[in-house]
Amino acid sequence: MDAFSAVHRPQWDRLAELSRKRRLSGAEADELLHLYQSASGHLSLIRSVAQEDALSASLSAILAGARTRFTGAKSNMFVDIARFFVFSLPAAFYRLRWLTIIVGAAFTVIAVLFGVWTASTPGVIAALGTNEQLKQLVNHDFVNYYSANPAASFAGAVWTNNAWIAAQAVTLGITGFFVPYEIFSNAQNTGMVGGVMFAYGRGDVFFSYILPHGMMELTAVFVASAAGLRIFWSWVSPGPHTRMESLAREGRSLVTVAIGLVFVLFISGLVEAFVTPSPLPVGAKLAIGAAVLAGYWCYTLVLGRRAVLAGERGDLAEDDAGATVSGS
Repeated sequence: MDAFSAVHRPQWDRLAELSRKRRLSGAEADELLHLYQSASGHLSLIRSVAQEDALSASLSAILAGARTRFTGAKSNMFVDIARFFVFSLPAAFYRLRWLTIIVGAAFTVIAVLFGVWTASTPGVIAALGTNEQLKQLVNHDFVNYYSANPAASFAGAVWTNNAWIAAQAVTLGITGFFVPYEIFSNAQNTGMVGGVMFAYGRGDVFFSYILPHGMMELTAVFVASAAGLRIFWSWVSPGPHTRMESLAREGRSLVTVAIGLVFVLFISGLVEAFVTPSPLPVGAKLAIGAAVLAGYWCYTLVLGRRAVLAGERGDLAEDDAGATVSGS
């Protein structure tokens, strides 16, 4: 072993030296791989004729460093961030565009039906509270909700709450019943509050306080719900893939949506905290809300379409996603 080590030690030292270099030329990279292959053979030979000792442990450490050098190099963080926002996220949004619209239409229909039913049915109004309680709601509580706390803390609370709701819709969508239940219950609540406001002649106040931030906030909920439904459908109808492979592919792709919606909901939270209760004219508030929503759809339809046509799905890179074995 001493003779073997003396003969090959220069190669091992050179391998360790190349592994520590910050940058390698093309020739050095080739040399690194060649020395790694040779040293791997040396380690196998040593372990076949002798027990694990200091020599094999030392050579194993050198090989581990070399292996990390040519297989564990990390991409630039800023490149990864740019790829996420320019390719992965818009592609994931784009793939959900039609389902997002369908979920939004279903929410709107349910909310309108409950709103009309509430506003036109005296028994429903009476069941929701006394006349004094409902007047307090429509004349004070509904508006004061948006300005009762400092704008910054209110924006933070709204942001975290809505981001949590969106994350739940994406991750629990696999159950198949969570998303329909959430969409129905939220549409019901929104519709009935709107119905009460209209019944007391405050429908204009309802829309002027709901729409500026609600256009983007509700769209984000619809996107999250669409992602959850898509994940559910991936194991119900896996297509040419196994159920687990299909679920993994869609799960990785669409959890991207939950991350992206954190930023979308941050913007809608700022609008809700600083624009909705502001003294700006109603038209200006609605214009700001509409501009935010238009920005989302431009981002989704322009960058998303381009990314999808380039083969992007919102999934992890191939090396990070790992290999799959096709089922029989």
